[in-house]
Amino acid sequence: MNNLYANRMSKIPRSFVREILKVADEPDIISFAGGLPNPDTFPEEEFAESTSYILENSGAEALQYSTTEGYEPLRKLVSERYSKNGLSVDPKNILITNGSQQGLDLVAKVFLNKDDTVLVEKPTYLAALQAFGLFEPNFKSIPLLNDGVDVDVLRSQIEEDSPKLFYSIPNFQNPTGISYSLEKRKIIGKLLNQNETILVEDNPYGEIRFMGENLPPIKTFTDNSILLGSFSKVVAPGIRLGWIVAEDETMHHLVTAKQASDLHSNFFSQMIVHHYLTKYDVEEHLSMIRQMYKDQRDFMVEMIKLHFPDDVKYTQPEGGMFLWVTLPGDMAAMELFERTMEDKVAFVPGEAFYSDDPQKNTLRLNFSNSNNTKIEEGIKKMGNAIRELKSQ
Repeated sequence: MNNLYANRMSKIPRSFVREILKVADEPDIISFAGGLPNPDTFPEEEFAESTSYILENSGAEALQYSTTEGYEPLRKLVSERYSKNGLSVDPKNILITNGSQQGLDLVAKVFLNKDDTVLVEKPTYLAALQAFGLFEPNFKSIPLLNDGVDVDVLRSQIEEDSPKLFYSIPNFQNPTGISYSLEKRKIIGKLLNQNETILVEDNPYGEIRFMGENLPPIKTFTDNSILLGSFSKVVAPGIRLGWIVAEDETMHHLVTAKQASDLHSNFFSQMIVHHYLTKYDVEEHLSMIRQMYKDQRDFMVEMIKLHFPDDVKYTQPEGGMFLWVTLPGDMAAMELFERTMEDKVAFVPGEAFYSDDPQKNTLRLNFSNSNNTKIEEGIKKMGNAIRELKSQ
């Protein structure tokens, strides 16, 4: 039976995060594992009103097949939000997708042949490795520093390997929470302008900056790029809507690939989201999310300082949903995970986020989907477990 399946399927692991979430889904588990927005931010009442409005006023249109590119008023709205932040994007260069995850899949379908080179950050988003990995490329990883990737290594890899794609998350990177400096964004843009490598700039967290100064996308400094966005973190993930920004020729191929995948994204959801975003004060909603996540991030950092040994290192992101922990010495995060699960505390061991040479003493913590009581209890238990492993 196994010989019936495509060879590529044997090379793609199941999502480690998703498998952990199955375990961590029990009500008595304190979970820092998932990349989950806080459900207290979901606009349930507003969505109920928007849903009723669309059904009552545009029901036949909303429930019918529609264009692959997506609901034009929604694409215009995305374009307008970019323009407010200094980036000019024509609505015709925006494709609505089933979350930004489908965007990654479509980009891979359009660009990747077997054994093409793809550059990724080290570490990087696990689901991007899955999406690209189905097409059997060669991954090369670029070390991630405190202000973005090591641009000297990036330059040499581009010159040596002529990679098809460079996948990057410049804002509050998943899994580390690190953001690229303005200087590095400009350097990378200039470097890409001098080569044919295409930047795939994933930006699901950009609008949830709660500290520091907003920075422009790398796309601002280069046309040699594809930009991904999502409504999952700023509205709700269950609606499964995101988008791709791409130039005309690339957009032509992306639309063709999407037609082969699903014809078009959920049109009913697109109309509901558009109504919600135009009727209600989105900036007020975003301010609420930012303040909530800042408070939760600050409290988790405070608890880490209080309960973790001093030789544990961690990032302090200015936005997003994650921070990154480096355990002392050669302590294995997987071993720590097995120990903390005995105390019903879950996180994601860092090795899942590497395309090669995993740093096994790292782990990711999500702070957005826990209240202070759970954060304090969970971090305290993790700190005790770290000390136990250190003493062995």
